[in-house]
Amino acid sequence: MNFPSKLVENAVNQLSSLPGIGKKSALRLVLHMLKQEKHNINQFGTSFIDLINNINYCKECFSISDLEICKICSDPKRDRRTICVVEDIRVMMAVENTQQFKGIYHVLGGLISPMDGIGPTDIKVEELVEKVENGKVQEIIFTLSTTMEGDTTNFYLFRRLKDSGVKISSIARGISIGDELEYTDEITLGTAISSRLPYENSLSK
Repeated sequence: MNFPSKLVENAVNQLSSLPGIGKKSALRLVLHMLKQEKHNINQFGTSFIDLINNINYCKECFSISDLEICKICSDPKRDRRTICVVEDIRVMMAVENTQQFKGIYHVLGGLISPMDGIGPTDIKVEELVEKVENGKVQEIIFTLSTTMEGDTTNFYLFRRLKDSGVKISSIARGISIGDELEYTDEITLGTAISSRLPYENSLSK
């Protein structure tokens, strides 16, 4: 693709490095931005600079946050005895949108995937075990995608926590195998959380 300007080419290359955006789509976006007011584009760019420079990760649940402790973890109305274990912020947001969960979260930051070189030490497993060992947790809910990586992570966590005396649940399998939870509709996901079952039940099937 030949560009009339090096500045345009650089902008296209940056945008096309994002997932799902090819060169043609990137060019269309760049040309669209050139038609906007400079003030609007400056705000657009500044928002990403602020994001990178100022974003925090909650010290308790490891979610993305503006503060050291996120709004959910600092909310006194949340049930701190129940922890919903999720892969990342996208799944946490999906669960929150169901308005069916009133506990707190633990964001693993990924799933165990030997094929990709991701092991238990690469995600927030030990931090979850530490929370359980503190003795205040009554229930852990596995809310991971029903993929091979999700099931592997569930099983590993179960083995680490099964002797703790804490109730270990998993979302009901109304969600198809291989589904990514962030794309599941709110009603289905909410029902799966409300109808959660003891994790041991899934091992006997």
